Amino acid sequence: MSIADALERARIAELDLVEVASQADPPVCRIMDYGKFRYEESQKFKESRQKTVQITMKEVKFKPKIGKADFDTNVRHMQEFLREGHKVKVTLQFRGREVAHPELGTKILHAVIEQLGPIAKVDTHARLEGRNMTMVLSPEKKAPKKQEAKPAPSAPAAEPARHRPKTNNGCTESNRRQHAKDEDIKNCCKAFQTHWYRQTSPSAVNASALV
Repeated sequence: MSIADALERARIAELDLVEVASQADPPVCRIMDYGKFRYEESQKFKESRQKTVQITMKEVKFKPKIGKADFDTNVRHMQEFLREGHKVKVTLQFRGREVAHPELGTKILHAVIEQLGPIAKVDTHARLEGRNMTMVLSPEKKAPKKQEAKPAPSAPAAEPARHRPKTNNGCTESNRRQHAKDEDIKNCCKAFQTHWYRQTSPSAVNASALV
């Protein structure tokens, strides 16, 4: 197809004629929306940059006479760097006559490796460079993940309350019995009061005196 025919087709379709393979013989062109094509390519490039992890080198410094608290703090920082995927350069600085005892630095670096455990691997073993002893660590690819806290066992569900049998008027059997007892007590009290009133009334006294 000639260039003129290709341009005519692109004009009719209201699209662009884009050369996609200039090195081919003959060159390969494609009819497309060039603006949309550039937008899609930029989005793909952004997504690829977001997925890539930039690995940097972090440095943590120690001293031969470092205290326990400072040692633990530096190890925690190293654990964070390694979990994020960074490499860590461990630098142990000697001062004055400390450089005459490199075994002190080797002991500290071995303690660092033991403290980090399986999340780190040694890329460059400890070596003395002037007054500094350095070692490079990198994250282990199959580093164990943090164990998630197991949920506490749920309490057993409470048993549903048992319903007491109800009578026809909607009251329970126990309530009905209690109500009957109360009625009996009231009737006894009324009978006692009536009997006492009859015994103590004036008409009853006069009648007994006449007899």
